[in-house]
Amino acid sequence: MTAAVIDGKAFAEGLRARVGTLAVAFEAKAGRKAGLAVVLVGEDPASQVYVRSKGKSTLEAGMNSFEHKLPADTSEADLLAVVEQLNADPAVDGILVQLPLPAHMDEQKVIATIAPDKDVDGFHVINAGRLAVGQTGFVPCTPLGCLMLLKDRLGDLSGLDAVVIGRSNIVGKPMAQLLIAQSCTVTVAHSRTKDLADVVRRADIVVAAVGRPAMVKGDWIKPGAVVIDVGINRVAGAVEGKTKLVGDVDYASAVAVASAITPVPGGVGPMTIAVLLRNALVAAYRNAGLELAADAV
Repeated sequence: MTAAVIDGKAFAEGLRARVGTLAVAFEAKAGRKAGLAVVLVGEDPASQVYVRSKGKSTLEAGMNSFEHKLPADTSEADLLAVVEQLNADPAVDGILVQLPLPAHMDEQKVIATIAPDKDVDGFHVINAGRLAVGQTGFVPCTPLGCLMLLKDRLGDLSGLDAVVIGRSNIVGKPMAQLLIAQSCTVTVAHSRTKDLADVVRRADIVVAAVGRPAMVKGDWIKPGAVVIDVGINRVAGAVEGKTKLVGDVDYASAVAVASAITPVPGGVGPMTIAVLLRNALVAAYRNAGLELAADAV
């Protein structure tokens, strides 16, 4: 068999469209647009690209975009002051501080300064705690996007055996918590897991988020499993001097075994900004005290 390709780009476009419709409804009810603030410190080229993309996407979704670009030598105290200013600004519903930060800044301290109800990245320890105990909060965008793709493909996930490869605070740990909340039986595997291939082979759902190109081979995959590949790794291409993007899963071998799989690129990647917009919209509704149906976005 050949696995069905899970089209994250198409799903993300649909999610953005729903966000746009609800953003118009929010403006009519609240008398203002929802607002997302992005703070960029320094001139890291990749971060600049991400921030531009996020700003453009926010405006396209019918929300206000507030960009704060600070020089690399900005003091930590000055950055914290900007975050506190945004916390107090009623026009700002969501705050995102672009990572990584310069070496002289404490990322955890900066994240902890963001008001939890404006933490649309879902990185604040209060939101991590809310996720762990099943309370309403914000969830990091990439794992929430993965869950959306899984539920769209499989429907009810209860009782399924899931393996998450990777234990980062941004993807692995929240992904595991989301799957537990869906009544999956969850194993979090990582670089020190013994007999990793055997652990993966028993999974109905495999989420690979380890950052190693093509590490997960086709013969690791249980026939009929659904594979979500979070990896984005740049490797040498077929043409000298050219590079290409590959995932953490060896796509060519896995596609012959799995029932469905996300490609790289075009799978999980497009979901991240779409979910960020979704989180910003949800924050706006909550901050304004307006009702939003749980399944609206």
